[in-house]
Amino acid sequence: MGIETHPSEAPEHAGSGIATGTAGATAAATATGAAALAALLSRRSVPALQLHAPGPTAEQIDAALEAALHAPDHGMLRPWRFVVIRGAARERLSQLFVRRSLERDPAIPPAKLDKARHQPLAAQVVIAVGARILPEHKVPELEQLLSTGAAVMNLLNAFHAQGYGAIWLTGANAYDPQVAAALGFSAEERCLGFVYVGSGEPPARDSARLAQRGAIAREWTG
Repeated sequence: MGIETHPSEAPEHAGSGIATGTAGATAAATATGAAALAALLSRRSVPALQLHAPGPTAEQIDAALEAALHAPDHGMLRPWRFVVIRGAARERLSQLFVRRSLERDPAIPPAKLDKARHQPLAAQVVIAVGARILPEHKVPELEQLLSTGAAVMNLLNAFHAQGYGAIWLTGANAYDPQVAAALGFSAEERCLGFVYVGSGEPPARDSARLAQRGAIAREWTG
């Protein structure tokens, strides 16, 4: 025989359970939101040459790419393209950078050449960023590029959330058609830079940059 419950008690107990559950869910959602905001506010680009092992696992790279796919995308064009370079392929990327740097400028300063050589090796993963732009589409080309930039920002935030440092760099090798072709970008795709990923401490909070907030944000009241 079950335990008897007085009819007048049942609604009170049930209601109390629902209220407690709702409050708990709200508190959990608030904590999750606060943690997500804290991660966004703590992200800083880590210089490529300061990155080191260990790097992200294949699963963590996939998670970051999944985050990139959630970027705003007017027209559902999916303009973003990503080429993941890791392991021994980083050495081949380094060689490609050096070769093309010398071909473009035989008198390139040694320090600049060394930087091009070592950046892909310091980072544990390099992701070449590209965009397939449709110039005649009703969605303006600028918006397609902006969507790609938003995807890269999601990528950077996702690596940061997983405990890794990263930086998005451009430069002569990023805009070199021969480098792009060597990485497999088609004629319709543009290389827009490289995201370097690895372990590394972000630089200190830039209080001077934060102090400029009033110069870049304002409210319009009509």
